[in-house]
Amino acid sequence: MSGWRIPFNRASLSGSELSLMSAAVAGGHISGDGPFTQRAEAVLEAALGAPRVMLTPSCTDALELAALLLDLAPGDEVVVPSFTFPTTAAAFVLRGAKLVFADIRADTLNLAEDQLSDLVTQRTKALVTVHYAGVGCEMDTIGRFAGDHGIPVVEDNAHGLFGRYRGQMLGTFGRFATQSFHETKNVTCGEGGAIVLNDPEDIERAEILREKGTDRKRFFRGQVDKYSWVDVGSSYVLSDLLAAFLAAQLEHREAIQQARRRLWERYDDALADWCERVGGRRPIVPPHCEQAYHMYYLLLPSSEFRSSLIEHLRERGILAVFHYLPLHLSRMGRRHGRGDACAVAEDVAERLLRLPFYTSMTDEEQDLVVSALEAFSRG
Repeated sequence: MSGWRIPFNRASLSGSELSLMSAAVAGGHISGDGPFTQRAEAVLEAALGAPRVMLTPSCTDALELAALLLDLAPGDEVVVPSFTFPTTAAAFVLRGAKLVFADIRADTLNLAEDQLSDLVTQRTKALVTVHYAGVGCEMDTIGRFAGDHGIPVVEDNAHGLFGRYRGQMLGTFGRFATQSFHETKNVTCGEGGAIVLNDPEDIERAEILREKGTDRKRFFRGQVDKYSWVDVGSSYVLSDLLAAFLAAQLEHREAIQQARRRLWERYDDALADWCERVGGRRPIVPPHCEQAYHMYYLLLPSSEFRSSLIEHLRERGILAVFHYLPLHLSRMGRRHGRGDACAVAEDVAERLLRLPFYTSMTDEEQDLVVSALEAFSRG
């Protein structure tokens, strides 16, 4: 149990998770690719309109699978935003690729698409976008640029499931997209992920790589009389027990999203005057983006202001946290990448604060957070 009066995150049940997990146990199949894996994947494929979605043990595993599918080799380059979680980059480093760090936009905190022409070289083999806080990157511009240069796009859509950009689902723009079902995400199974395959030609090889490099799936479909080791790969299959939990959440996705939208908008309305008074800034969501309501953050006047506010909230039993440290400044980023013109990422990392935000959050809990912020601004 958390010792916080109001934690940063709290796992939320939709209602049928435990009954579906019990059904998985009763059915006798709790390893990967069982009936609940197929059930959850079918929901995602229908919701996204994607040719194929494959569950993985984590979003990190999905990114590693994408890197394998791209056949990256030492000397290849991959463009990634500096303001992201380390595994967005590490998955490609594992294949020997060199990272090229891009700065972010000052408004949405997404990859700065106007930098791409200065970052791409003949060695660029992939371009990774991160839809920060579930708000879409400028995918029309990025897509045109990538298409003109013959560069595959990988969407790290850990924050953006069910968000849209100009009416199109996030996760359906790139050759691959990756999803996260970590406990902090809108839809969760504790730990889990998925790779979205938007090109049908990638499906057969993805099945092989995901099944330890074997053609096991073809064997079970009766396409071969035995299965063997045919390619590189690893164990990127999610337990059906966790898939049952995930299926329950996915089947209640509309209620989950409605609850989170209401909480997000409630924060946004309540904190408008406060932000103006202290010189802070609320999230910016362009009109052509339908966000996923993944988090609520504030950009504060300074790092000192943020540190004082975090301590003020802690004293009241409220856990609010900062977010990414720029990867280009990290030890591993310096070793495996290049790019030092990321001033926006550096500035944002010093001032961004994420407020408690979870599906089961009550109005009373949210009001306590807002009241604590108001008390801080009054000194």
